[in-house]
Amino acid sequence: MDSCSNIEFKPKIGMKFDSLDESWKFWVEYGGKIGFGVRKNYFNKNKNTGFITSYKYVCCKEGVRKKDKRDSSTLNHRLETRTNCKVRMGVTFVDSKYKVNEFIEEHNHPLQLQETVHMLSSQRKITEVQAYEIDLAEDVGLKQKSKHAGGIDGLGYTMLEAKNYIRSKRQRSMVYGEVGSLMRYFQQQLSKNSSFYHVNQMDVEEQITNVFWADARMIIDYEYFGDVVSLDIMYCTNRAYRPLAIFSGFNHHRGAVIFGAALLYDEIASSFKWLFETFLEAHKQKKPLTIFTDQNQAMAKALQEVMPEVFQGLAHGI
Repeated sequence: MDSCSNIEFKPKIGMKFDSLDESWKFWVEYGGKIGFGVRKNYFNKNKNTGFITSYKYVCCKEGVRKKDKRDSSTLNHRLETRTNCKVRMGVTFVDSKYKVNEFIEEHNHPLQLQETVHMLSSQRKITEVQAYEIDLAEDVGLKQKSKHAGGIDGLGYTMLEAKNYIRSKRQRSMVYGEVGSLMRYFQQQLSKNSSFYHVNQMDVEEQITNVFWADARMIIDYEYFGDVVSLDIMYCTNRAYRPLAIFSGFNHHRGAVIFGAALLYDEIASSFKWLFETFLEAHKQKKPLTIFTDQNQAMAKALQEVMPEVFQGLAHGI
């Protein structure tokens, strides 16, 4: 990259990059330093060779969401996170380099504080968390279907299908194999460390519905690094596509750490309320200063009831 130093981190017309990857990394770093999320918008390419001749990078709040055609029947709308922000950087291929040919700097929305900017979707480094989720799912006998880090767009099926499936269930149940796998996993962890914490919630028929656990490492990490927490939901290919909730954050080296996990029956307010109450119980009622969640209204309602003083940020689209 030409025309850039550690001090001059702001894009400038005429700035050059050796590749698109380099220009994208620069835009991501710039967003992190300023305090906004970034994404790729569109590109142009040569029709004959397929070579990309230009690319447009924007603020994550660029544009507005298209009107939901199901508005008349939709009960729970996703929160609007875009503000039609015009901030962007364009690069075009000139003389074997990608040159900045457009830059708009002014945002129309508040920027993130540096203390929380690492939780932006484009800034988060959660490969360790993802690895933990995969290992954990295998340990308890579940297969990962798709990872969902603070948003619903990354699922392998639509939320409408998931809601219809949950709605069609008439009776809460957890098959013996799932219960047995979880109990064996908990027993193994307890044998390694007596500080391992786990709680089961039962329904009126004494069937296990929701399960929460946190090992000694998670409890210690939360004590030191629990001021900012992200709650992510992934889905597993068990019989009911049960949500697996992961509480995570970052240590002082910006390394990903886990604070707790839960296998839930559903995603209604009462289940999330139990989850937040149990999370606090596991961590001796210590509350985070900020918690990043998705646009789930039931989750937001439960969080407001259990921890009204905690700042809630949206992990998707920020």
